[in-house]
Amino acid sequence: MATRSGGSSSGSKSKSSGGSGSSRKRSTTKRSTSGSSGAGSAGRADKSVEAFRDALEHSVTLSRERLQDVVDDAVKRGRMTRDDANELVSSLLNRSRRYSDELVKQLERLLDQAQREVESRTAPARRRATAEARRAARAARNAADAPLAQADRLRRRSGVTAGGPITAYDQLTATQVKSRLSDLSPAELRQVRARERRGKARKGLLSDIDRRLEK
Repeated sequence: MATRSGGSSSGSKSKSSGGSGSSRKRSTTKRSTSGSSGAGSAGRADKSVEAFRDALEHSVTLSRERLQDVVDDAVKRGRMTRDDANELVSSLLNRSRRYSDELVKQLERLLDQAQREVESRTAPARRRATAEARRAARAARNAADAPLAQADRLRRRSGVTAGGPITAYDQLTATQVKSRLSDLSPAELRQVRARERRGKARKGLLSDIDRRLEK
């Protein structure tokens, strides 16, 4: 009885240890699979370039004139007839054109693949840079909003009208423009309305200006 009990205990230990080992293997396999996806695409690109390089190395380039000289010499020596020579030249040239066309197509495929890979790698960084630039521009605009509004009020009080009643108008949001409208006279409101119509023509902003003018 004691012997059988000890055997079952050791067997259960071996099973548990085997199970933990298999789980470690599975986790290792998952990591290696996810990590090899990028290397796989690079490996396919390398194989395509290598295949194209091999095709170039095994190709033979001869000019039509050189080929014609060779067969003409063979005709003179009586090794082939003129008809056979012409047929041989035509056949070789046709094969050469087909082979050249295939090499060009293969090169175009390689260039397209390289361009897609470059775009896939640079697109996230480009989007992040664009988003950061927009956030920085928005933060700078918001930080300068209050000083600009105060400067406009002081400028109007001193009678300076150059540049319109609102400074940096095209860089302001509709909300920022609306916050300045309460300080404007009817004549200045009409200037702002004319400028808005020539530019972005934001309906909500134009409606707000019209309501103020009707009062």
